Amino acid sequence: MVNEAVVEQQGAGELLLRADEISYSQGKRLILDRVSFELRRAQITTIIGPNGAGKSTLTNVVNGLISNYSGSIERSPTLRIGYLPQKVYVNTLMPLSVERLLRLTRQSTAAEIDQALAQSEVAYLRQRQVRSLSEGELKRVLLARTTLGKPDLIVLDEPTAGVDVSGELRMYQLIGELRDQLQCAVLLVSHDLHLVMSQTDQVLCLNQHLCCSGLPESVSQHPEYLALFGQQASQSIAVYAHHHDHEHDVSGAMGAHKHD
Repeated sequence: MVNEAVVEQQGAGELLLRADEISYSQGKRLILDRVSFELRRAQITTIIGPNGAGKSTLTNVVNGLISNYSGSIERSPTLRIGYLPQKVYVNTLMPLSVERLLRLTRQSTAAEIDQALAQSEVAYLRQRQVRSLSEGELKRVLLARTTLGKPDLIVLDEPTAGVDVSGELRMYQLIGELRDQLQCAVLLVSHDLHLVMSQTDQVLCLNQHLCCSGLPESVSQHPEYLALFGQQASQSIAVYAHHHDHEHDVSGAMGAHKHD
């Protein structure tokens, strides 16, 4: 059953997806064990957990890329999903501009591409070759690509993998801004709760089963979270939440830093 405490803290946002008792195995290996949750419009849900916990598998179930699971998923009949997988292969031997990359999977207008790139702060990259982009620039371009077509739900699997810490922080801020602008739900896989907690409405702590879920501050104090990540991780979250309110630009430089 879906955690009632999570449903209550989510508020009245439109229900876009409900997963109930999702289990999935590969051969004899159990990857997901009776995982239940809900995704609602204009809210960010972050999945955290150790390596091999089933995080990417769960996003693939949500996306419909895996269908041979047990349990049930109810989706809004008109649900549109934008997806950024953990790994994206780009053939560096073929010429491919950013604009052409954004046109590969759907026919978007020039205005739609301009808006998507501007929202991800990479409008200046439109005519650049994809093979010339830095890891941080590529991730922002791919983030822009997920917003084409005005999705109801954006699924992001480790969107900051390979990006330095300052770039990570700004990326998570951008994701929060996109949520506000598009009024979409976001399902985000992250390896580090303290970096995403300021932008997150709901946390799912996954280790095959759902260890705990709820507000990030509550999850960070939960015994099962502490068993997985340790007291030091919980303390770093508290320090980060209190002190971190400076901003970073696309190059990672910091702006003004304010203190309480």
